[in-house]
Amino acid sequence: MKKNIGLTDRVLRILVAVAITILYFTHQISGTTAILLGALAILFAVTSLISFCPLYWSIGISTRNKTISYDTRN
Repeated sequence: MKKNIGLTDRVLRILVAVAITILYFTHQISGTTAILLGALAILFAVTSLISFCPLYWSIGISTRNKTISYDTRN
């Protein structure tokens, strides 16, 4: 798996996952909504930790910064 999630994207995904978790444990969300958002939170947390998003990969998106190559070979 080639990493395709940049730092900003990773931080936002973690923040969303934490927000959903807080909403669940403070009983602001429940039932089907809690299940769906909980699954989304888990997905966001896992993709953030491994820096790879299958959806991004399937449509050719990468939010990672491109590294500059300092290769001196011609």
